[in-house]
Amino acid sequence: MVRLLILPAIVLPLAAASLPTAKPEEVGLSTERLQRIHEMVMRHVEARDISGAVTLVARRGRVIHFEAHGLMDIEAKKPMTRDALFRLASSSKPITAAAILMLMEEGKLKLTDPVAKYIPEFQNSKVALETVRGAVPMSDQAPARGDRYYLVPANHDIIIIDLLTHTSGLATGGIANADFQSLLKSRKPADTLADFIPRLGTLPLDFQPGTEWRYSGLAGFDTLGRIVEVASGLPLDQFLRQRLFEPLGMNDTWFKVPEKEAARMANIYRKTPNGLEKGAPLAIGTPVYFSGAGGLTSTA
Repeated sequence: MVRLLILPAIVLPLAAASLPTAKPEEVGLSTERLQRIHEMVMRHVEARDISGAVTLVARRGRVIHFEAHGLMDIEAKKPMTRDALFRLASSSKPITAAAILMLMEEGKLKLTDPVAKYIPEFQNSKVALETVRGAVPMSDQAPARGDRYYLVPANHDIIIIDLLTHTSGLATGGIANADFQSLLKSRKPADTLADFIPRLGTLPLDFQPGTEWRYSGLAGFDTLGRIVEVASGLPLDQFLRQRLFEPLGMNDTWFKVPEKEAARMANIYRKTPNGLEKGAPLAIGTPVYFSGAGGLTSTA
């Protein structure tokens, strides 16, 4: 299997230095063809699609290509480095999923467990249905005239696999999105997963659990992060550090980047008609709110 990782102005570092290296021809690949990776990335840099990238190719357990391209800071003309730190954003999700599956293997949870087993506030979920003008909803929570939706009981409470597969209906940008956005704005800087996630249990769902696929960008995997905490007895950052990052040599992976490493952060840029403009840093989590949905930073 050949694996190519490309992280535009955002990616891949020295952890790879601990893996054995080889010449491409030793594992059945071509040095000449691999050189095209740099050419391709630089075309995007020169077109101002991205500021830079780090690329890595490994085959049969050996690294045969590992390069930095372009700039990590356009304003300072700072070249991209192989140990640059990138915000993983939603690539945090498979890491959280791995933690859940480790706990499953240890018998500490089942994928069919109701979320309410670990976070009681998720019990007796309700589903939001759009209010049709002139219709009288068959619900004991009939809305006043002009309300956007009315509530019906969920066919079953959300289970863990619903969260893992984006089939929960929890904060998926549907009819109850305004409620979720309001809840997000209410989150305080000192809130932890233990403080905030139970409040998500009060949100109406956008559809009956298990009946649709719709991406839950934040709420679903942050809820899984809290389940990891409850099932393991450890804060999410400690569980990931002890059980995943240290055993795998992921020594540059954090929710909060240490101050001494801040200079290695690659800037975020957004493409505009006037070229690349420096964007605001992602602030998905906080030093105490460990977002399993998008809060991690790492290197190649």
